[in-house]
Amino acid sequence: MAESYQACLTYLYGLQKHGIKLGLETIRTLLAQCHHPERQFQVLHIGGTNGKGSAAAMTASILRAANIRVGLYTSPHLVDFRERIQVQGEQISESRVVDLVDRFRGDAHSTRCPTFFETATAMAFKYFAEEKVEVAVIEVGMGGRFDATNVCDPLGVLVTNVSFDHEAYLGHTLEAIAYEKAGIIKSGVPVVMGPMESTAQTVIQAKANEEGASLYQYGQDFTIEIHEDGMFEYKGGTHEYSKLPCALKGSHQFLNAACALALIESSVMPGRAIPEEAIIQGLRSVKWEGRLETLMTKPLMVGDGAHNPAAAIILAHYLETMIGEVFERKLILVLAMMQDKNIDACLAVLLPLAHIVICTQIDHARSATVHMLQHKVNQEGLCVHGAATPSDAVALATQLSDPQDLICVTGSLFLVGAVKSLLAGSRYAPIVG
Repeated sequence: MAESYQACLTYLYGLQKHGIKLGLETIRTLLAQCHHPERQFQVLHIGGTNGKGSAAAMTASILRAANIRVGLYTSPHLVDFRERIQVQGEQISESRVVDLVDRFRGDAHSTRCPTFFETATAMAFKYFAEEKVEVAVIEVGMGGRFDATNVCDPLGVLVTNVSFDHEAYLGHTLEAIAYEKAGIIKSGVPVVMGPMESTAQTVIQAKANEEGASLYQYGQDFTIEIHEDGMFEYKGGTHEYSKLPCALKGSHQFLNAACALALIESSVMPGRAIPEEAIIQGLRSVKWEGRLETLMTKPLMVGDGAHNPAAAIILAHYLETMIGEVFERKLILVLAMMQDKNIDACLAVLLPLAHIVICTQIDHARSATVHMLQHKVNQEGLCVHGAATPSDAVALATQLSDPQDLICVTGSLFLVGAVKSLLAGSRYAPIVG
């Protein structure tokens, strides 16, 4: 089975040759050929620039704790493709991946050359239908309006936030990016809007009004209060909860949790009340890898896939707290980024906290080279090193660190995935789509 599974992954990753094609015609054709599985379960659809994966994981965890059969579709994966497609918290099996790839490989000849993400999305929808999930929590891949996931008729929609990322595809202004994100809003379907700049808010509000969709806005229709003990209080339109936990690290995760709760609260699931006990259990047990994740304890190493300025700011706040907790703690950054990201803006946020920076690169055509990163990082008073591979970078970071120091692996989920695979001694499957 392992060889067959690897052969299927080779085929799937080979679909990258078709690039990124925003549009819905191909995915609709794929789904029509397998009798529209996306119509056989309810959907909660989650988009936004940052936080949508965390919010999706929390939403699915809460619903699962409420004894609802839940599917979860997210992207990208960190180590294994199977991470993307889960039912009841369990990843799809290798054998089912093989089966679905074989079926969609046959269908592909009659379509317009499906991309990797289109094929993976169709596989997820078919799997959820066959597994008879009641609700599927679906994370948007990129944008929203023309994203392959935008073929469902959801119970509720969440747009976590809007900031700059993927400008080549989504536009170079917040208004343009917000317009693409707002494309998942459907007629009469409630919309939850997380905290975002007013220019983006205006676009989301206008789209909701146009579609006759009820809008639930953070700060007005739902709020949170964070307590010193690490718990938080949620106040929504119809429900209030006190002393809620949040298993995911970082103060920003309280906002993601609030958005998940507002999505559940605003979406009418016939005959399904979500008890407070399920909310507590779901938030306490949720896991979401690659975001402020502890990769090693001695020395302490955290991995975070921050790859845009907004995510870098969130990471910087967390690192600043962690540095301040231990006397004379140094921060060692292990850094790799894609060439098409706003490298300068991310570095402007992270470098003031760093003592040592190790620049590396991952095996991907879009990766910035070690030399390119070193040139951008190089500044007076900062110790900068280059490492040809993530393995070399981790070895060097460990060598240069003292027991009390903090190593942060960041700049790309590709890098975090590669380091996780390295530390686990497993074969690294590249992140795509």
